Formats: sequence, C-alpha cells, structure tokens
Amino acid sequence: MIQNILPPTDLKLSDFNYDLPESYIAQTPAEPRDSSKLMIINRSNPEYTFEHRIFRDILEYLNPEDVLVINDTRVIPARIIGKRLYKMQEDGTRILSEGQGAVELLLLRQRENDVWEALAGPGKRAKPGDILTFGDDLLRGHVLSVGEGGCRMVRLEARGECQTVYEALHLLGSMPLPPYITEQLSDPERYQTVYARNEGSAAAPTAGLHFTPELLDAIRAKGCAIAPVLLHVGLGTFRPVKEERIADHEMHAEFISVSPESAELINTRRKNGGRVIAVGTTSCRVLESASDDNGILHPMDADTGIFIYPGYKFKMVDALITNFHLPESSLLMLVSALADRDRIMAAYTEAKKENYRFFSFGDAMFIC
Repeated sequence: MIQNILPPTDLKLSDFNYDLPESYIAQTPAEPRDSSKLMIINRSNPEYTFEHRIFRDILEYLNPEDVLVINDTRVIPARIIGKRLYKMQEDGTRILSEGQGAVELLLLRQRENDVWEALAGPGKRAKPGDILTFGDDLLRGHVLSVGEGGCRMVRLEARGECQTVYEALHLLGSMPLPPYITEQLSDPERYQTVYARNEGSAAAPTAGLHFTPELLDAIRAKGCAIAPVLLHVGLGTFRPVKEERIADHEMHAEFISVSPESAELINTRRKNGGRVIAVGTTSCRVLESASDDNGILHPMDADTGIFIYPGYKFKMVDALITNFHLPESSLLMLVSALADRDRIMAAYTEAKKENYRFFSFGDAMFIC
C-alpha cells in the first residue's frame, strides 16, 4: 500500500477546528450544477483576499495548455437495511433470530469473492458468525470478522432472482448520503458526477458535482485537456481524525487506478508547461500517490493510504478545485497543505461571511 513519509509537524487536531452553524450546511444540490458559488484563492497573492464568482466562471481561470484531472468513480447504492437471520452463540452455534430489529450496513469496499468492508449499525447485531438477510432474502450477509474501528468483513450472497451482488444492491440499496444531509434526495443521480463511470464508491467525489456536460465541452473547446483517474471513496476519505497529534492519524486503504493513457496525457501537458489541476481531494491523492519524486506520473493499480497535511511537498498537483470541508477532517488538512493553513482558515471565515454553502452539496473553491 502506498503511504507517504509523514512530514514532521507541530500542528494539532484543534488547529483545524472552526465553528459552523448548521444553517451553512447545504442540504440540496444547486440547480443547475454549475450555478454554485466559487471562491478563487490565488496562492501568489500575499494578502488573504479572495475573488467570488459562479462555478461556471472556472472556464476563465483555465489555460489551453492545462489538464483537468477528474475522478470517474461511481457511487453504488451502498446503504442496505435488513435484519439478523441467525445469530452466533458463545458456544459457536447459530440460532434463528427473531424480533431483533433492523441491521444497517454501509458497504465501503469490495474485496475478493464478494467479501466487503462494511460499517454496521447497531454493531452488536453484526457479530462474527451472524447471518443477515436483506430484501425478502434477495441478499444475505455472512459476518466474517470485526476489525479496527468496528469495520466488518462481510461476505455477500445474491439469492433468488438476483444473479449478482451488484444487481441486488441496485434493487435494495440506497444512496449513502452523509449523515449531515437530512433531506431526501429526489434524484439519486444528483449524488453522482456527470462523468461517473466505474462503480465502487461509498461516497461521491463532491468537487466534481459542479460540472455539467456543457461546461466540460467548453473546457475542451478552450484546449484544456481532461484526464480521468480513479479512487473508490471509502473509509479513508471520510474517517474522522481523532488523534490530537495529526501525524499519528493513519489513513484507511482505498483503491486507485491510473491508466497508461491518462498518465501519458498528464505528463505531456505538465512537460509542456501546463498546470495539473486536480478536481477534488480524491484526484489529488491519486496524483500524489502515483507520482515519483521527479514529478512523473506512473500507470498504477494499487491501494493508497497517503495522508497529506501541511508540510507535505506536492510532486504533481499545481492547483485544486474542492468544496468546503468538515472541521478537523483529513480533507481540510490536505487543502491546508496546498494553500497554507492560515490562508485556508481565512477563506473559511470569508465563506461564512459571504453565505457560502458547505460540505458535499455546497459551494466550491479554486486554489491556484
């Protein structure tokens, strides 16, 4: 698994805390997608001043020689609710379980042979040896083990009319919206990017939600290239940082992929003077994981546990499009590494003053 050599730092978890009233948390996506607000953060400006635009104006800030790097992962209906069919006794026997209430799984990542990493709630109803049933027994879950942080390994089995686990998930599952979004989403596609292709994520790469097909066409027409990479969003992206000394935090592994075609396109653009612009922290982590110290991006299929925080030296990423992130999150630490913590915290204060919307369905910033 790819992990960076962590730079020394005196920064603490509390250095990335800020106050955010609930009224700033976006509950619904902007319509149209590219009508969100956009804050421009120019790192060459010694003053902490910011431009305020609309997202579709990003076109004005892109150069013909640049390359925009997108994460084309697709969110699966990873939240499934069922019940415990059999429970494991202390002597190792299973007994029929009746009246035990619902069991909810959030599927994080597929392993081999339909074994999945998952979070379970309530956790006491998903012990090793338990068998769970979902949707009139169209899907069963065999709880294999419980690991760090309560993460389960569950083998899923499609049954009845469903031939595959993915077929069952599309029948039974729901979109795994973050817990701070309390309103129902009328169209599940609004939690997908318009370029989502490869199923496997438990959450959307939300910086990409702002793009429309028309805006992407305009970006290409300007000469700016668009290169897809892949990171299936799992526990590593949204797992909270709990250690007060942030260098003690360990990222959970997530799968990444860089095709030879994308690597060649990105390397060529960079060699010819173009900027490598990551759309979202997930694309940024792919680029930094798959690049060497000479700034060359390599084709790769691997796991990454890269953790980027202030002091990190970027090898590939020149600019970043991103949303406004949760306090004390690893995502906030990543953007602070690119633009410096004080500038980012000033930007967040400015965003509240200007009534920006925060988190997954919120507004965006362009760090350039």
